[in-house]
Amino acid sequence: MARRLSDFEKRLLRKAAAAKKTIVLAEGESIRVLKAAEYLGAHRIVSVIVLGSKKVIRALAKKNKIALDHIAIVEPETDKRFADYVQTLYDLRKDKGWTKKQATDAMKDVSYFGTMMVYKKDADGMVSGAEHTTAHTIRPALQFIKPRAPFQFVSGSFILNFQKKIWVFADCGVMPQPTPDQLADIAQMTAQTAQLIGLKPRVAFLSYATGSSAEGPCVDFVRTAVALARKKYPQLVVDGPMQFDAAVNKETGERKLPDSPVAGRANVFVFPDLNAGNCCYKAVQQSAKDCLALGPLLQGLKKPVNDLSRGATIPDIIDTVAFTALSATQMKE
Repeated sequence: MARRLSDFEKRLLRKAAAAKKTIVLAEGESIRVLKAAEYLGAHRIVSVIVLGSKKVIRALAKKNKIALDHIAIVEPETDKRFADYVQTLYDLRKDKGWTKKQATDAMKDVSYFGTMMVYKKDADGMVSGAEHTTAHTIRPALQFIKPRAPFQFVSGSFILNFQKKIWVFADCGVMPQPTPDQLADIAQMTAQTAQLIGLKPRVAFLSYATGSSAEGPCVDFVRTAVALARKKYPQLVVDGPMQFDAAVNKETGERKLPDSPVAGRANVFVFPDLNAGNCCYKAVQQSAKDCLALGPLLQGLKKPVNDLSRGATIPDIIDTVAFTALSATQMKE
């Protein structure tokens, strides 16, 4: 990467290298993905596997002067594991009405093949989404990797890295209209993401009102979620409902919620719905010159599969792969 790395990125890449994980990049026929893979392999951050046509990938690499020395290329349909992967997928999905042909056709798709590599422990994690939608990336993970206990769904977070602080926003990518109980789970998932990157999570449940300053269905909804989070996850430091300024501004937080353990110093932000979360993360990302946004990171799966924005840059891909490797160190069956 030509640009200067932030301190956060340096720590992330160093920890990922120490983890010594194998990560599969599903979209090996993307130039951005190949350039990211070249960096990751050359710097020994992870062992890199890319999926796609060997002929196409080698031609792209030659044309764009990308070294493939430290990259393993796997062509799904010609790979020796293909038949076994098809049988495994069929066995996992036949109760849902899948035929062997459906399993065969699905396994030709790089998202399914890459996810199966993770399921079968041929890779520690997968990253995709530079050329595919979020739904395309996460569908196979939801079908057979599945959420880890106690969660029953997956959410998406963004790590917003500024020069002097780090925030984690959720849900910004997956759950359109979470229930209060699901919001409580999202708070726990996102706190775990924060802990993974070295933060001590202080979780703010956001709303248009702070504390008891207003009543109404929307703010009452968030208030219920806070109560559930405190009951389900008593170790979490949480508070809300609160407005964004009360969550991050010390003076405002002390004035509006003087006894809060979170107000004025929140670093994890739980939004009431996907609409609010996605709009806010993009507004912050585009408005702050020093903001690096990493995500959407999928939370709640048994094994790490992470999505990329289709506008992801090469550094975004590198950072997401590093985070995926780090996540793999804390995930168990």
